[in-house]
Amino acid sequence: MTGSLSGLPGISIIDDGAGDAAVASVRRPASPEAAEANGGPVEAKVVIVGSGPAGLTAAIYAARANLEPVVLAGYVPGGQLMITSDVENYPGFPGGVQGPELMSLFREQAARFGTRLVDVDVDRVDLSSRPFRLWAAGVEYRAQALIVASGASALWLGLESETRLRGKGVSACATCDGFFFRGKKVAVVGGGDTALEEATFLTRFASEVVLIHRRGDFRASKIMRDRALAHPQISVRWHSAIEEVEGDQVVTGLTLRDTRTGKLTDEAVDGLFVAIGYRPNTEVFRDWLEVDERGYLVVRDETGSRIEGVFIAGDVHDHRYRQAVTAAGDGCRAAIDAERWLETVEPVTPVAAPAPAVAAPSVA
Repeated sequence: MTGSLSGLPGISIIDDGAGDAAVASVRRPASPEAAEANGGPVEAKVVIVGSGPAGLTAAIYAARANLEPVVLAGYVPGGQLMITSDVENYPGFPGGVQGPELMSLFREQAARFGTRLVDVDVDRVDLSSRPFRLWAAGVEYRAQALIVASGASALWLGLESETRLRGKGVSACATCDGFFFRGKKVAVVGGGDTALEEATFLTRFASEVVLIHRRGDFRASKIMRDRALAHPQISVRWHSAIEEVEGDQVVTGLTLRDTRTGKLTDEAVDGLFVAIGYRPNTEVFRDWLEVDERGYLVVRDETGSRIEGVFIAGDVHDHRYRQAVTAAGDGCRAAIDAERWLETVEPVTPVAAPAPAVAAPSVA
């Protein structure tokens, strides 16, 4: 069966139910019964979790090193760039590129070198020993080395109008999209360091930046508060929550609700930057890998983790830069590190039958 992948150009989907190594992209993995009939769990030298710039760059490098990677791409593959319109800061595209188009090209390049891509979410893992075991959509995958590049998801307000206008004036990344608002009035919602950093950065482009915060004081650090409040281009709407994002084809304004009185007011803006935080996609790994106070994975020795043979790349650990180009660089480094590590160890032959469930160790 062939067809288009979520409207992405240049990608064919071939589902023969067998997970053949020659298949470039697999929409659905084999059922558990078919997997067993085909020899049991899917074995791989390298399994990569995630299909954003980090995961797919890791796949390109791993595939070119003859590691025959399997990418568990997620039910919504492509990462944050799939909800980004114009990307003008990724090298090699002087005229800019649409986010989904860029990820389509990443994916096509990974598939070209023999990467197997399976668009499923990982349900659970067992990293107690090699081969590492992962389960997704009822199929078990076994990896001699594992690269975790599952990314982080921006937190949104949850408004229908916000979703409808993403990429049309609504953004979660000032560094990515601030340039498009030169000379315009924009709003930033949030009260932490990230929101105030975004607001200060946007003053390089926007004529006016309105900070919207539901409380009467910021929770950001004092230096960031002082810097934002002293900036002549930044004004604050205290005790305000966004009730609606206004606009048909593009953002034209906001409806604000006073959190004390409930009174509604209109605020004319050309863009909205949502800066209420990110959620690292680490749920299935938290019992096995070390996480920091924000929930991001902790990297050891460049791309390593607390478990030998498990490598980390991209926004799943990086809450400082969060850029496609830095994530891609991370993916490159993780794949090279995995390749070199695999050269130093013997492949582990899996047991004949799945071992009983093993309790995850506590993280020191």
